[in-house]
Amino acid sequence: MANTEGSKLWGGRFVGDTDPVMEKFNASIAYDQRMWDADIRGSKAYVKALEKAKLVTTDEMNQILQGLDQISDEWSKGVFVIKPGDEDIHTANERRLKELIGCTAGKLHTGRSRNGTRHTDIYLSSLKSPFGVLCRLFLNFREIDVLCPGYTHMQRAQPIRWSHWILSHAVALSRDVDQLQEIKKRVNVLPLGSGAIAGTPFDIDRELLRKELGFDDISLNSMDATGQRDFVVEFLFWASLSLTHLSKMAEDLMLYSTKEFSFITLSDAYSTGSSLMPQKKNADSLELIRSKAGRVFGRCAGFMMTLKGLPSTYNKDLQEDKEAMFDCYDTVHAVLQVTTGVMSTLKINQSVMEAALSPDMLATDLAYYLVRKGVPFREAHGISGKAVFTAESRNIALNQLTVEDLSAVSPQFESDVSSVWDYTSSVEQYTAPGGTAKSSVAAQVEHMRNWLKKLEQ
Repeated sequence: MANTEGSKLWGGRFVGDTDPVMEKFNASIAYDQRMWDADIRGSKAYVKALEKAKLVTTDEMNQILQGLDQISDEWSKGVFVIKPGDEDIHTANERRLKELIGCTAGKLHTGRSRNGTRHTDIYLSSLKSPFGVLCRLFLNFREIDVLCPGYTHMQRAQPIRWSHWILSHAVALSRDVDQLQEIKKRVNVLPLGSGAIAGTPFDIDRELLRKELGFDDISLNSMDATGQRDFVVEFLFWASLSLTHLSKMAEDLMLYSTKEFSFITLSDAYSTGSSLMPQKKNADSLELIRSKAGRVFGRCAGFMMTLKGLPSTYNKDLQEDKEAMFDCYDTVHAVLQVTTGVMSTLKINQSVMEAALSPDMLATDLAYYLVRKGVPFREAHGISGKAVFTAESRNIALNQLTVEDLSAVSPQFESDVSSVWDYTSSVEQYTAPGGTAKSSVAAQVEHMRNWLKKLEQ
């Protein structure tokens, strides 16, 4: 067999061909080819720095730039041909550049390691737009007056507005968007120009590279720059937390869509049937949203385990970063699209929600009644608990206790205690910021809409 190692970026020292199994095992072109545009933009900036450092002539720079433009055109039109020796996107682009302009292409890699280049290519893509769409959808509800049970420990707790439940998830997603923006600001640091470990011996203007590529800063230490993947870990953790939030929401909706709850009805477009039981309507969209959170967290934990055992600077183990990051990016994007579809098409069953409200959920209100009469809350809580026990021991609803029954528990109960047994009045007492009263919910919506305006700007 002919020796093909000389065509590789690392050939020369090696004799003979690489084992085909190892060739495939070593290659990352299958998934890093999606970085073609970033790789070309980085190369165009780098050749300008080479020209400034007088390592290539102006004519050579222009040849390389024109060749890179042609390669970019081929990628954008889907006609770029990947060949067997293209182990990654950088090899593929440089191989094609040599085919187009000859040996001048070899000067592009002067003082540049693939490690630093690769690190530059994996720039965090913004997911704020689909998050913004979903958050805006959450704010366009018309059911502000619909009441439903609120749950803690999966037990009925207190009456709330359905809109309050929706907003609880919108607020969590807004934190996710804010965190993504903060991560982008923190990791927007240019590693290009760091060489492989020791830096570059050439007069490469890294500030020029920073400006050309739109980074906020340049890396401080070349060993750290080429060997660290903190920014990937941050993205993977961010994706894990974001999908954890969406998974929790999906779990709620799955429960609410069961026959036992029947609070909501999912659209057929986001449901599937059973191959055996004709009556089934399964919330597969919600189950998959929930499962994708586990998938993404697995990627995060797996890559962190890869990093845990590495010595300093670059090791080939770091090739795992792109597959993990791209998979998580694609997964988050898909989940956001499906979640938006689910939320825009589901129907709520108001009568069922409100029928699920029960007088025992007003036990706290009974305690608050006593607090307003000067009874310390801890004492009021105990008295209310005794009232609940009395109703349960008689097998009647809490609101069926008479004034006399309640007075026997505590003389503080008077005839006006009947005002407690009203669900609308109950939710309307929570007017403090963040509460479930109509005024408070309206204030939350206004706050979120202002946040969205800033996001879109």
